[in-house]
Amino acid sequence: MAFLQMQGTAKLQQVTQLLKSLEKDLQENNLSTADRVQILLQLRQHGTNPTNAEPIYSQNGINKLVRYGVEGETPDVRRAALRCVANALLLDPKMRQAFVDTGYGGKLAERLKTEDSEDEMVTSRILFYATYNTTLDFKDLVKSHALGDNVNYQLSRHARQFPKSGRKPLSQMDELALSDTLKLIYNISKLFPDLATKFSPSIPHILKIICRIDIPAKPLDGLIGGLLNTLSILDLEEKKGKIFESSPLFSDIRPKLQQANAVPLLYSLIAIHEVAPDGPRKYMESLLLPEDTDRSLPIGQSGTLSSKLLKLSTSHFANLKVTISELMFVLSGKDAEKLTRNIGYGFAAGFLAARGIDMPQSASEASAQDDPESARNPITGQRWAAEPQDSGPPMTMEEKEREAERLFVLFERAKANGLINVENPVTQALHEGRFEELPDDTDSD
Repeated sequence: MAFLQMQGTAKLQQVTQLLKSLEKDLQENNLSTADRVQILLQLRQHGTNPTNAEPIYSQNGINKLVRYGVEGETPDVRRAALRCVANALLLDPKMRQAFVDTGYGGKLAERLKTEDSEDEMVTSRILFYATYNTTLDFKDLVKSHALGDNVNYQLSRHARQFPKSGRKPLSQMDELALSDTLKLIYNISKLFPDLATKFSPSIPHILKIICRIDIPAKPLDGLIGGLLNTLSILDLEEKKGKIFESSPLFSDIRPKLQQANAVPLLYSLIAIHEVAPDGPRKYMESLLLPEDTDRSLPIGQSGTLSSKLLKLSTSHFANLKVTISELMFVLSGKDAEKLTRNIGYGFAAGFLAARGIDMPQSASEASAQDDPESARNPITGQRWAAEPQDSGPPMTMEEKEREAERLFVLFERAKANGLINVENPVTQALHEGRFEELPDDTDSD
């Protein structure tokens, strides 16, 4: 214990001395560039644990480090200082306001116009931390310090790193920088919705990167997830008719969904479909709605993407269920009849009931098309012709009566629960005179 205390005391003394050296340098300019870099790197190392590093985690310490980070004479000096600052903002949330109080937020936003990904990474990271519980005026950073323009520049710069000639991975530093800039865009757009349009010029660059980046084994992990998350919050409608006419986003890419990350992707698809022109809309519908091959089985039981989505819509992940159902509704033109025709009563009923939308009475009629081979079971969405045929002995009259009674009760229960709003077919048959009373001595066979 005594040894640890001695170590702690030594660390505190060294941190204090290093900061005093920087303070003197700011007054007298007595250190060489190499000395400044060395001192800042030592402070960064000490600052990885706030214990016995209190001089760093103070307003005075942050003031000095930010000043070197913005006004340092070389990139190495600025990067070393800003890494100390970023580390402090990560480990001690109180330092985020301390950074804002230095008054250098605007200068740092201007520094985001850079060709170096390491500079981009540390700058975006500090500004990202400052979105949490600080008084930093991001509207002023956009208006007076070109934050929006500089962020859009970084997205365009990264998009140029993905040529048409083939997919390639980004370097680790490029990926870290892009990831931090995407987080910055997302947080600003989320916290200050009026500023989201300032990042709209980045939308084509995000789409380009998504279409050209290497797809990892878990498609929604890492950078892909960040790109989609950012895309889901941006103002896609402002670019209606400009982005989507020839966007490669609508290529036949069918990644496996992971439940934790799928919701931003689904929200992005919903937003894109609603603002896209007819061509891309129809292409999305062909990719995501059940196909003809799905109709050989009850909807949701084949191995296609649409079936997998519908299976997930019955999972216990509440947000995922709602978003998939909303996507299917949007793909069906927000039309209840088209939705039930596309995915069947079984998948549509719960969603429509939750939205307070009556089940369409004409849905079953719409499924019974002129071509008997194309007619579908309105409940399961499967083609009638593809349903398994009963090869057993015919039902007796008593069995038919029991089955009719069971179906009548189930149908009435579904109506009482608000799942459907159509007349019970047994009642309808009675009204139409399609049932006849049989004499008591009728053979049950």
